[in-house]
Amino acid sequence: MSVSGSDNSGHRARLRQRLFEGGPDALLDHELVEYLLALAIPRRDTKPLARALLTEFGGIAGLLTADAEAIARVPGMGETSAAALKTAHAAALRLLRAEVAERPVLANWQALLDYLRADMAHHAIERVRVLHLNTRNMLIRDELMHEGSIDEAPVYVREVIRRAIDLGSAAVILVHNHPSGDPSPSRADIEITRSVAEAGKRLGIALHDHIILGREGHSSLRAMGVI
Repeated sequence: MSVSGSDNSGHRARLRQRLFEGGPDALLDHELVEYLLALAIPRRDTKPLARALLTEFGGIAGLLTADAEAIARVPGMGETSAAALKTAHAAALRLLRAEVAERPVLANWQALLDYLRADMAHHAIERVRVLHLNTRNMLIRDELMHEGSIDEAPVYVREVIRRAIDLGSAAVILVHNHPSGDPSPSRADIEITRSVAEAGKRLGIALHDHIILGREGHSSLRAMGVI
């Protein structure tokens, strides 16, 4: 049965009203995605497409963090509708990143984890980032250092330390994701962590942590006693 334009309009108005009155938890995941898509595809019933996207990417986190090209390839999608979803993701990341930037990182650890999970936990490609901190442990730079294959993203100790020297960093935090979903560190992860910590120590640059992210959670190599 087709849904008329007026029915669509009324349904979207009800979603909008629930969002305004009830806040971010008032809509289910598929309703949020449905409404976002409706802004880009106003003359179409976007509920089936929203459900298909959530199924394809394993939920709203996987959907919003997916590459725009992958989203646009889903039947019924295109660049404009993919852009609507990526805009929502970008806005969420900026909100989370602003909270991280406002206070010393070590005193605001949960906010940092929330930001990193939202950005990296669901990526299909392994990425290595380095967070550079000043003497007050404020974030001065968040850099993508390497983007590798699905199973490998080598960290080069000299590159990490050289960049820290260039930026005048007092400390760094290594971050990478495991596309498998399991955040457990590999032997190589442990060896790299110890190598960066040792090299930094000689130059007065502290390695505060190495955080590994996956869909199943995160691992802190400092909490595990590696550092």
